[in-house]
Amino acid sequence: MKLEDLRIRSVEPLYAPQHLKQTLPVPDSVAATVDQGRRAITDIIQGTDRRFLAIVGPCSIHSPTEGRAYAERLSDLARKVNDVIYLVMRVYFEKPRTTVGWKGLVTDPNLDGSDDIAKGLKVARSFLLEVGQLGLPAATEFLDPMVPQYIADLVSWAAIGARTTESQTHREMTSGLSMPVGFKNGTDGEFQSALDAMLSSRQPHSFLGLSAEGQVSVIRTNGHPTTHLVLRGGRKGSNYDPTTLFEALGKMDKMGLHARLIVDCSHANSNKQATAQGGVWDEILDFHLNKDARVFGAMVESFIETGRQELAPHQTPKPGLSITDPCLGWQETEQLILSAAEKLRKR
Repeated sequence: MKLEDLRIRSVEPLYAPQHLKQTLPVPDSVAATVDQGRRAITDIIQGTDRRFLAIVGPCSIHSPTEGRAYAERLSDLARKVNDVIYLVMRVYFEKPRTTVGWKGLVTDPNLDGSDDIAKGLKVARSFLLEVGQLGLPAATEFLDPMVPQYIADLVSWAAIGARTTESQTHREMTSGLSMPVGFKNGTDGEFQSALDAMLSSRQPHSFLGLSAEGQVSVIRTNGHPTTHLVLRGGRKGSNYDPTTLFEALGKMDKMGLHARLIVDCSHANSNKQATAQGGVWDEILDFHLNKDARVFGAMVESFIETGRQELAPHQTPKPGLSITDPCLGWQETEQLILSAAEKLRKR
C-alpha cells in the first residue's frame, strides 16, 4: 500500500546554492555595493545617518531587460540625491498570492506556467549582479525559505511580507539573515504581529534548512538586531496617519524594541492606486521632517510606465508596464524624489 507522494507529480533535483554562486560569483565591486548598502541602511535605522531611506522600484521584476533599463535611471537619480536620500532598488522575484497567479521570476521566468525554477534562480542572481554593478543596493522580499541561500549575498535590505509575518518559519529564517529586515503588518492592517515577529527574530533559533552545499541541515542562528516595522495598510484601509504612527512607535518602546519604522506608500495605503502613492509619500516626508524622524523612510512601487497590465497567455507583455501591482511611472517617480531632496536639504 503506497502511503507517500500520492499527489506529487514529479521530484526534480536542483543544483546546490554553492554551485550557483560559483557559476555567478560576486565581483569585489558588487560585494562593496552590497556591504555599503547594508551598513548605510543599518545606520539610518539606528539614527546615526540622517538620510531618508527610499526603497523604490517595480512591484516585481518580470523582464530583466526592462528592469535593467529602470535600474540605470534609478542609479543616475541616486547620485543626484545621495546627500539626503538613500535610494535602494526594489528587486522582487517572489510574489505571494492570495489565491493563484504568477508567482514571480524565480518560479516562472518564462511567464508561461512552465515553472522553470532552476532557470529562475539563475536569472534572479544574474539580475542582482547587474544592479550591483550599477552601484545600486537591492531590496527584496523573501518568501520561500530556501531562496535566500541562492541570492541573499547580493541583497542589502529584505522584507517579510504581510502574509508571512506571522509565520514561525520566516521569523526563524530572519534571525539568521545578514541584511536589515523589515516586517510588514498583517493583511488586516494590524501591526502587533509584526512587533511580535521582531521580538522573535532577535532571539537565537535552531531549525531545519539548506546548507550552501545543498544538504538538509540544522541551522542555528544568533538572532537579528536590526529588524524594523513596515506599515502597508490592510483590509480596513490605510494605516499611515499620525495617530497610528505614534501608536506604533509607542508600542515598540514599551516592548523594548528599537522604535523605528518605514511606510509602504503602495498596497492598502494608496488603495492600490499607483498615482496616489505620491500623496502618501508627501505626508510621510512631512511627518519625518516636522513630527518624528523615527519614521525614517518609505517604499514606492515604480516602473517605467504608470499602471499595470494583465499577463495574458501566449502574449508578450507591453514593455515597461507592471504585470502585478500598478506602479508609478518614471517621470512622476523622478519628480517625487527630486522634490523630496529639496525639502530635506532645507531642514
